[in-house]
Amino acid sequence: MPVTEASALLEELARKYVWWKSTEEAAVYPDRIVAQVMDIGDYNDVQRVSDELGEDFLRQVLRQAEIGQFTPRSWAYWHYRLGLAEPERVPPMPGRRID
Repeated sequence: MPVTEASALLEELARKYVWWKSTEEAAVYPDRIVAQVMDIGDYNDVQRVSDELGEDFLRQVLRQAEIGQFTPRSWAYWHYRLGLAEPERVPPMPGRRID
């Protein structure tokens, strides 16, 4: 997808899923926008992100997820959907380490 089309998609989704920031502020963190769509997005927006940005990008977002970006249900779903986990073998969600 050309950069301008990807930017337009991310700006549109930022307005809907990262409502607490301006579009310009949210656009600085495209991974955060996509994580929000992956976690709480409606079916059409999830399909658009997957189709237009590709599953490799979604895998990257999942692998670099921060604490609190995904619910346990979304975390498991995306690991299965993207082929990153076998049944009953979903990796632990991001968390804090206490040393």
